[in-house]
Amino acid sequence: MDEIRIENLEIYAYHGVYPEENEQGQKFYVNAVLYTETRAAGLADNLELSTNYGEVCHFITRWMQEHTCKLIEAAAERLAAEILLQFDLIKRIALEIRKPEAPIGLPFESVSVRIERGWHRVYLSAGSNMGDKERYIREGIAALQKHPQIIVKRVSNLLVTEPYGGVEQDEFLNGALEISTLLPAGELLEELHRIEAAAGRERILRWGPRTLDLDIIFYDKAVYEEDDLIIPHVDMQNRYFVLKPLCEIAPNYRHPLLGKTVSELLAAVDTSR
Repeated sequence: MDEIRIENLEIYAYHGVYPEENEQGQKFYVNAVLYTETRAAGLADNLELSTNYGEVCHFITRWMQEHTCKLIEAAAERLAAEILLQFDLIKRIALEIRKPEAPIGLPFESVSVRIERGWHRVYLSAGSNMGDKERYIREGIAALQKHPQIIVKRVSNLLVTEPYGGVEQDEFLNGALEISTLLPAGELLEELHRIEAAAGRERILRWGPRTLDLDIIFYDKAVYEEDDLIIPHVDMQNRYFVLKPLCEIAPNYRHPLLGKTVSELLAAVDTSR
């Protein structure tokens, strides 16, 4: 990924824990590395094919002056998200906010916070086997689309499948979708659980009936394991109801551990599962 660098952009703004910082203001310096693709713009010598760093500088300045945060940690977090949402060609950003006039009371040159944030490509499975199944799934997708840091890119057709896990219950309706998101995996999981709860989902019986089931299958090429979240999704390679709709939208996506594409996994799966 190519880089556009902004160094020591000086801004007079009003961020700080103490009232005098919010009232009197002080100097801040912003450094940013914009990760993007510059080749098309370079070959064509055309600014419209690149990110206008002048516009980015003015955007950063306006945002810093129009908002007030107690912590530069908060300012960095919010500003990074706004830049990524505003400028489509920026895929990732490294952002540093320096505060050379911080009220420390000791000799120092500067304090700063530096973060890296970016867009993540995520594949989700969606399922329902209670009530109006299609409506639950469609409303779940609509809820994702309303989130300011989630973009729904592609949605598969819906597939009727038999229940998985040996629990006697109604047939499932299953689908898959691709999203881009600024949310870390754990925060995305929390949002999925919130959407499921809004649809009346109750987690009572494992593999039991549910109004709406939203699962993270792939998150970039991450291999991630916590008590409540494992990525790639456990046993997805054996689940026809996951692989069939996923293959419709991402046949060539390669499992980061198994090394096989979704289409290869589907070709090998037991279709009764």
